[in-house]
Parts: sequence; structure tokens; C-alpha cells
Amino acid sequence: MKQWITGGQVVLPEQTVAADIEIENGRITAIVAGSEKQRAKLDGEIVDASGCYVLPGLIDLHCDAIEKEVQPRPNTLFPLQMALLEFERKLPLHGITSMYHSLSLGVGLSLRGEHLVSEMVDLIHAYKSKRSVIRNGIHLRYEVSHLTGLPLIQRYIEEGLIDFLSFMDHSPGQGQYREPGSFERYVMKNQGVDVYEVQQIVDELNERRQRVDWEELKQLAGLAASRGIAIASHDDDTIERVEQSRALGCTVSEFPINLESAGYAADKGMYVCVGAPNVVRGASHDKNMRAADAIAAGAANILCSDYHPASLLLALFKLADEQIVPLHEAVRMATLHPAQALGIADRIGSIAVGCEADLLFVDRYEGHPWIVQTIVGGSSVYKAAVRSQFS
Repeated sequence: MKQWITGGQVVLPEQTVAADIEIENGRITAIVAGSEKQRAKLDGEIVDASGCYVLPGLIDLHCDAIEKEVQPRPNTLFPLQMALLEFERKLPLHGITSMYHSLSLGVGLSLRGEHLVSEMVDLIHAYKSKRSVIRNGIHLRYEVSHLTGLPLIQRYIEEGLIDFLSFMDHSPGQGQYREPGSFERYVMKNQGVDVYEVQQIVDELNERRQRVDWEELKQLAGLAASRGIAIASHDDDTIERVEQSRALGCTVSEFPINLESAGYAADKGMYVCVGAPNVVRGASHDKNMRAADAIAAGAANILCSDYHPASLLLALFKLADEQIVPLHEAVRMATLHPAQALGIADRIGSIAVGCEADLLFVDRYEGHPWIVQTIVGGSSVYKAAVRSQFS
């Protein structure tokens, strides 16, 4: 059945315009300048978006919030299927229509061991092939010092079980933990170990780190690239580190630590991903680079929710409201650019003829962006009960 989305301010890749959107069989088939006279002649179901911005559905490349859904407190694991279903229900009201659940392999936490990660990979893959509210994918984050994990990742790649792969190195003294003692403080807080136990963890991690076979990782990255899987680096903190990531085949730099690394990665043609919570809060929780500074400098072009899905939409409007970038440019950072990074921009990521009709109606309440309706593949998956009094 044909539908028309009418009356909204449509955020296209290059501009925001008053337009109507035609949808057939879940895809966008036309975008036309809107007027009341024209709307009277439209055939098909009319969906009124008056007073709202109409955005493409948000694509979240990196979010590990599913871990908190499984384990909201230490030693409180919930059933994985329940966690996935309940977490997914929250995403359309934040405007996220494509979520790449970030599952970490080998960072020490119980949720990041091979057994639970394998269960989550199998569950998400099976679930998305049967039914889903949004588009679910898997971003596998691999800690390079987890030496026993390589065969498992190779199997995931060969069997088509993952959609995005990133290489991480959370060893102390570099990257996110450059500051002396920062790694130890993090582990003691999150794993409940004492100073003697954390020293043993550090010693074992450093020993494994010395045995990382970078040529083997390069071969793994080549296998992923041959299957169309994009590869990201994590916490690049020097130009040399960016070059090492590029040599591995990484095309995305996630959360570079400083503006120098971010700018260098961007200049070399990498996509640079920063966190929406950093934009919303105005600072990094680890006292690293401010995301807004990188965006203003043209050194970052993808936003992800990182650990807080509600921040993604708010960050886009905050960037526009503070005149860091126009709204359509901000929106590209959570729609078109992540789609391009993953090689799927011909299907999703923009309001364009031929693309899947993943759309958001966004109102404002005291400046806060508010999702009125979320559409995935032409079907409404969320609709707010209250709207007009917010305008």
C-alpha cells in the first residue's frame, strides 16, 4: 500500500526542506515539495508529520548498553533473550532504527568472556532472521591480548555472524589508560578486586600483550574485509597508532584520544567516530578529547551512543542549536556516514529514493528533541501518545 508522509520539515543529506515522502513496499519512492494543494491530490494513506522534523532512522555503530540490560548490577545476570527483547523495545523511542550491539571479547568482565559473547552472538543473529522491531546487527569488539579468541572470531566472520569488527587494546600505559594508575583504578572499581589482585591482572595482561601476533591480526582483518565487514580501531592516541591501525586495514577510528590523532585519521580518509554522551555532557568521562571540538574542527564525522542510547538524538540537535554544524550535517553523522562506513548506504542511512523507509518524526519540548513516531521499513514501530502540547 502506498503511503505519503506529509507536512514535515524533511532532513535530507544536503539540506532541510518542506517536502512530502512517498513510500511503497517499505521503500521511499518519491520526495516532492509539499503544499496543501498538492496534498489534496495524493493517493494512498496520508501520515501527517506537521510540526515535526522528519529524519532518517539513526544508525548506532557502537553501543554496549545491552551489557547493562543483561547485568544491571554486579552478580545479577538476567536471561539473555529477555534482556535483548526489553532493550530493543527502548530503541525506537530514542530514534535508533539500526543498532549494532557492541559485544566485547576478552576485557575481563564476566559478560565479555567467550561463553556469554557466543550466546549473545547466536541469539542476536537468530532473532534478527525471525522477527525484530528494528534492524539488529553485531559489532564485535576484540581485545587483541585475548589470544585464545582468534579462532572464534574467524568462525564468526566465515559464518557471517558479525557485521562490524573493531580491534581494541586496553592495556595500561597507552590509549584510554595512558595516565599512570588509571587502568588499575578502573579494574578495581568495576571488578571489585583489591590492589594485589589488580597487580596480578596487570602483569598477566602485559605478558599476553607481548605475545600479540600483529601479522595474524592483519590476516584476520583481511578475511573480514573480503566478506564486506568494516574494521575499526579503538582509542588511537598517536599518529603512529593511527598508522598501525590503517596498516591493519581499519577504515574507522573510534574514540581517538586527542585532536591530533582524530585530525590525522580524518585527513587519511578514515571515518572518525566519537560519542554522543561526550557531546551532550560537554566533556569526555575519561578526560580525553571533547567530541564537539573534533566535530567543529572537521576531525570527526560519525556519532554513536557508546553506552547511552538516549544521547544520540539529543547530541544531533545540540550540535545544530549551538551552531557547531547545521542540522542536516549533524544528522548525517548518525545516519548516512555510519551507513557509508559499513557499505550499506544504498539501502539505509538517508531519506532518498530507493532507500528503506526508516523515518523519525521529531518534535521539540523546551528545546529537547522528542520522538513522535518511528517508522522502520515503512511500518510504524513506535508512536507517542502525547504530541501537540509539546510544540
